[in-house]
Amino acid sequence: MRVYVNGESKELSGPTSLAELITQLDLPAARVAIELNRSVVRRNEWSTTTLQDDDLIEIVHFVGGGSQPQITQNDFLFSV
Repeated sequence: MRVYVNGESKELSGPTSLAELITQLDLPAARVAIELNRSVVRRNEWSTTTLQDDDLIEIVHFVGGGSQPQITQNDFLFSV
C-alpha cells in the first residue's frame, strides 16, 4: 500500500494506523499534529484511524526556540 507523507511516497507493508505510522517514522507523538486527506485527526483517534491506499498525510512538528523579548525601561514610555 502506498501513502504520501508530506508529499513523499511511502510504501507500507499492510494495514497501518496513524499511531503506528508515527512510531515507524520515529516521531515524538506529543509534538506533532496530523492532517489526513485535508482533515485534522485528533490525537485520540490516531490508533483507530487506519490508512488507505493513496492517503495524503501531512505531519506538522511543533518546535520551540527563540528567546524571550527583552523589556527595557523605554518600552514603558508614552507620549502624551
